[in-house]
Amino acid sequence: MDKNTDYDALVIGAGFSGIATLHYFREAGFSTVVVDKEAEVGGTWWVNRYPGVRTDSEYPYYSFSFSKEVREEWNWSERYPTGKEVLEYLKFVVDRLDMRKHMMFNTKVEKAVYNESDKVWEVTLSTGKTLRVSYLVSGMGVLSKPIWPDIPGRETFKGTLLHTAMWPSEGFDLAGKRVGLIGLGSSGLQITPTIAPVVDHLTVFQRTPNFVVDATLSKTTPEELAHVKETYDEIWERAAAHPFGVDMVPAQYSAKEVSEEERDRIFESKWKAGGFHFANECFNDLATDHESAELASEFIRKKIRETVTDPETAELLCPKDYSFNGKRVPTVAGYYDTYNRPNVKLVDVKSTPITEFTEKGVRVGDTEYELDVIICATGFDAMTGNLTKLDIVGRGGKVLREKFAEGLIGGNLGISYNGFPNFLVALGPQTPYSNLPVPIQLGAQWMAEALSYARDNGIDELEATTESEQWWAEEVDRAGKSTVMFEQGKKAKAWFLGDNVPGKPQQFQVYMGGGQVYQDFCRQAKEDNYRSFRAPELVNA
Repeated sequence: MDKNTDYDALVIGAGFSGIATLHYFREAGFSTVVVDKEAEVGGTWWVNRYPGVRTDSEYPYYSFSFSKEVREEWNWSERYPTGKEVLEYLKFVVDRLDMRKHMMFNTKVEKAVYNESDKVWEVTLSTGKTLRVSYLVSGMGVLSKPIWPDIPGRETFKGTLLHTAMWPSEGFDLAGKRVGLIGLGSSGLQITPTIAPVVDHLTVFQRTPNFVVDATLSKTTPEELAHVKETYDEIWERAAAHPFGVDMVPAQYSAKEVSEEERDRIFESKWKAGGFHFANECFNDLATDHESAELASEFIRKKIRETVTDPETAELLCPKDYSFNGKRVPTVAGYYDTYNRPNVKLVDVKSTPITEFTEKGVRVGDTEYELDVIICATGFDAMTGNLTKLDIVGRGGKVLREKFAEGLIGGNLGISYNGFPNFLVALGPQTPYSNLPVPIQLGAQWMAEALSYARDNGIDELEATTESEQWWAEEVDRAGKSTVMFEQGKKAKAWFLGDNVPGKPQQFQVYMGGGQVYQDFCRQAKEDNYRSFRAPELVNA
């Protein structure tokens, strides 16, 4: 290596993104090291160990397609794999493809500085060592910087305080405990029906109800697994071409184009199919038309009222301030049935907020709820949090968080930023709203091809042009405003708009224009010889 570098590339994070990036970079001939602060591979699936954690996408497309050996040898046991099974799968991938020799664990990246004269990144590690690399890649994920609730007095609580994203590695026995749950995003929704049968009493503090679609959990069968393996390439191609990255048939009609009877029949059939089938296969405008979204909303409200026996609780569980698709659609098995249990109580903290943690529990208005354990499932500083907490220093000493403060969080296609040469982001801010393994793998493959082009054509620096950043910001804004989430997400305080973090600028954190449209943009950039990623170069036509 002519730059006196230790590696061609350093990847931060050994989850789905880091593993996919290592695979494609290694295949392209780049010497690559993956660095992770945790003790094992897995990323979010290593950190998130809370009871009930599992995927909300089905296994054929919540996995990698790039290794035929892995596909043939690994057998999934459930339609929606548990977090433990996903973690075992990622370990299997790494070991089967002999990747561990390229990984450093229990090693945190403290700082990364671009050396402009040498055109290398100097990456300081928690071990005290500094590595020089030509390319720096963030594979830190989008949901891995947890946030605590903005409620005073947390340190005064004398019981056990847990966060779903920091669950004890040895587990925690909740049996016989009085448990309070704060936060009802995906983690809180999953944990509720899982722990309710074992705790003495569960008090769920709800600020914003969700439109929860039931997930039909089932075990896989040998016949099903054999069919998936036989047709996997076709499954993957369909998922890659789908707006949401799933192997589902896009709906053909508007919810307003059919009769009420036909609409209810379709809603009911896809409700029974479970999971994202309801969101993706009912009608083609549930994400873009307010009236159609409200028709889906009313169908789910009807399901809640039919399921939950206590009318007052049922009404509290019915979202009325926003419509379906105003937030990311959560899929959980048996969530609403949980509130029929005598040991489960729902407390509305929107009308009367939690005012403080106390020694014995939490106070809501004048009422103190005495608890042994409080679980905070209060989510993450999504998409940008991991990138802003790390000192990534580009040209002229500018830190990436300073650029984000200017509003251009997506750079060009969520991959590259002007002022930060040879720094790439896997699954970065303003990449597609999708079943994540699909854009992760496609993005890793694209990055490897881009760096190969640069290497083969003597291009020292890949860096988004200022024009491309402005174009992408406008395209993300345009696509977002065409969806129900633009108006309804504000009402729902959706993390997709940054509304779950106090003080975070409100803008779309993801690209809402469809995964297949995003991939077309990536293909166009490749066919144009990556001109929009060559800011310092004088690019001739």
